[in-house]
Amino acid sequence: MRPALLQPLLLTLLLAVAGCAAPPADSPDAADSATNPADAPGAAPEPAVDWAIAIHGGAGVIPKDMPEDQVQAYRDALESALRLGQERLEAGAPALDVVEAVVRQLEDAPQFNAGKGAVFTNDERNELDAAIMDGRDLSCGAVARVTTVKNPITLARGVMEQSKHVFFTGDGAEAFADEIGVERVEPEYFFTERRFEQLQKAKAKEAEAQKHGTVGAVVRDREGNLAAATSTGGMTNKRFGRIGDVPVIGAGTYADNRTAAISCTGWGEKFIRNSIAYSVTARMQFGGATLEEAARAAIHDALDPKDGGLIAVDKDGRLALVFNSPGMFRGAADSSGRFDVAIWESTPGES
Repeated sequence: MRPALLQPLLLTLLLAVAGCAAPPADSPDAADSATNPADAPGAAPEPAVDWAIAIHGGAGVIPKDMPEDQVQAYRDALESALRLGQERLEAGAPALDVVEAVVRQLEDAPQFNAGKGAVFTNDERNELDAAIMDGRDLSCGAVARVTTVKNPITLARGVMEQSKHVFFTGDGAEAFADEIGVERVEPEYFFTERRFEQLQKAKAKEAEAQKHGTVGAVVRDREGNLAAATSTGGMTNKRFGRIGDVPVIGAGTYADNRTAAISCTGWGEKFIRNSIAYSVTARMQFGGATLEEAARAAIHDALDPKDGGLIAVDKDGRLALVFNSPGMFRGAADSSGRFDVAIWESTPGES
């Protein structure tokens, strides 16, 4: 074909392609595609709240005939930690700072199995585990089997931010604590008579009682960032250097800004085998589940009854507090005005 005849044909084709690529400026389709991207089909909804936080103090068989003064002590400790988180989030504190501060306070509360008041191993020691994770870039730090670190969660953050590693254990973790200036205490600091009596009962039965007991916090801050932190004394009467799910990233602790932050509590071996914390985010990211759907599937489908529970917050500030045990010490608050703590029955807004 001669060039003179080819040019009109090419011009016609180019005009046709241009017409397919963009609708006329005055067409309805153009109006849909030329406005704010947030209004376009499939755009992410606005966050439900500005900030949100959930905390837990362990899940398991919690006797309902517990003396009222003990019940009140648990509630007071939960409310105090939750209030601390609420105040800091209202002031605009970052999620990572908030989860560390809240878990430190729970570690200092002798009611819970973390820090002061941790359970005893078979050889009558307190061995502490903790982990923390930043949802912005999946940075994380964990420590296990520390015996003289007052607040293991702070040491876990030190591992994350001041080393090139993720997980330190035992003497190495404590040497690192000295290197970065984390507070150490004598082992006797962690002793409480109630936990020591639990050990003697467990030894008498030769059973590994008190499988459940941990503290944790998950947060979405005003910037939309997520973080999770968890700390525990492990299992009463544990032996042979046993380590549970708490410091295992993806089993007991996980945070990813794309999906959710999760902190678990319960029978650690079960949570490790099923990668419970990570499985919540995977169900959301790859399966399209909501936070509630993912959390319920992880606890009620993957685990056996009475294995434990988890707390979680998604990228939009929605909370899930789910457990299959008779109770879970827990609390939740957000910028809409929610503020509640509970031990046994579900409260409004829980999944």
